[in-house]
Amino acid sequence: MKLHYRELGEGKPLMILHGLFGFSDNWQSHAKKLAEYYRVILVDLRNHGHSDWSDDFSYEIMASDVYELCQDLDLEDLILVGHSMGGKAAMQFAQKHEELLDKLVIVDMGIKSYPMHHQHILAGIHAVDLPSIKARRQAEEQMSSHIESEGIKQFLLKNLYWKEKGKLAWRMNTRVLEEKMPEILGALPEGEVLTPTLFIRGALSNYIEDIDIPTIEEQFPDSEFETIENAGHWVHAESPGDFLDALLSFCVR
Repeated sequence: MKLHYRELGEGKPLMILHGLFGFSDNWQSHAKKLAEYYRVILVDLRNHGHSDWSDDFSYEIMASDVYELCQDLDLEDLILVGHSMGGKAAMQFAQKHEELLDKLVIVDMGIKSYPMHHQHILAGIHAVDLPSIKARRQAEEQMSSHIESEGIKQFLLKNLYWKEKGKLAWRMNTRVLEEKMPEILGALPEGEVLTPTLFIRGALSNYIEDIDIPTIEEQFPDSEFETIENAGHWVHAESPGDFLDALLSFCVR
């Protein structure tokens, strides 16, 4: 699949893969800063953002999409950054196409499988009655019965757009994402990656726990870990300064 992407800056390529229910817009502010040093490529993964929808959805397929984009843009010596679901897609890409990578940065995502924990998010999305909505604030009100966090609500509402006058639609393919949730939450396949890799985790998140580190190091032997204090799963949004410092200090070595 030909993925939608945007480019900022010039120089060594740095590609960013967003997380579940996200899209490239979530990384715009970081991309502007990183574009002072790199050619930044912001990607919308399939079934997200401005990229096409498909019933086919897996990490192997996402990695294949990213490889196709790399071929189209003639990318090599790439720094690949992925958050959450995008992090696992980046790790799958590294297992298959390590020759294209210089460095890998995984943001708050491990290699293990995770229990289902998106029920309230899906319930909030389903609570939004798109045909009846005349203003975006109505969507927020409907979502609030299931989702308390203002941050998560605003994150999800970025996916709403006016498909035509008076008609809102989602940019994400919720049906397929919900159907494929067991696979999205599944473990990374076994496979050693020798690319230098930085795992950035939030101290308030449980996606990468101390007990997980030895297992990760078995598959990523040239890896290091950076913990951002006072940040949860959305490390880059909750502590942007510390996140960028960690990312850049690793990338410039």
